[in-house]
Amino acid sequence: MSGARDEIEELIALMARLPGLGPRSARRAVLHLIRKRAGLMAPLAQMMAHVAETARECARCGNISVGAICDICENPARATGEICVVEDVADLWAMERGGAFKGRYHVLGGTLSALDAVGPEELGIPKLIERVGTEGVREVILALNATVEGQTTAHYIAEALEGRDLRITSLAQGVPIGGELDYLDDGTIQAALRARRSF
Repeated sequence: MSGARDEIEELIALMARLPGLGPRSARRAVLHLIRKRAGLMAPLAQMMAHVAETARECARCGNISVGAICDICENPARATGEICVVEDVADLWAMERGGAFKGRYHVLGGTLSALDAVGPEELGIPKLIERVGTEGVREVILALNATVEGQTTAHYIAEALEGRDLRITSLAQGVPIGGELDYLDDGTIQAALRARRSF
């Protein structure tokens, strides 16, 4: 009996390592999975094993894919001449949820950081520069997080692409739809003021 208990505790410990799950949430999730063993746990385990075998980074953009090249990069309709540069795959998925962007992406996998020894090569910035030259890119959209590291990385990329015949843009920053000024941080309000436009 103690062997089974040890295995369950090990599963809980593994689940607790997932983002957003602490030990208590992991324990509840594992107990729920055990109760729903046939309908949930077994199919989940099979799918996780399958994804572990087949998932890989797209060789072109860095998205998660089951093939060497992801569906977005292979879709000829997405060859719009626009590349949206994002920090990680979660940002790419967020952009896709919105459904407004119809071009292609480039996933950096992080931001420049001298402290963590993350330079342009570790982020695949030279690969981005190469793509701009070979894919007929007319616009690079820098959709990086509004952090010091994100903005430093955006400036680095903009400088690296300077002198090329293309537009370099960034996402607008400021008051979100449905946002109330009282709940916004000072940086967001300052960005919104700087980006104001005619009404």
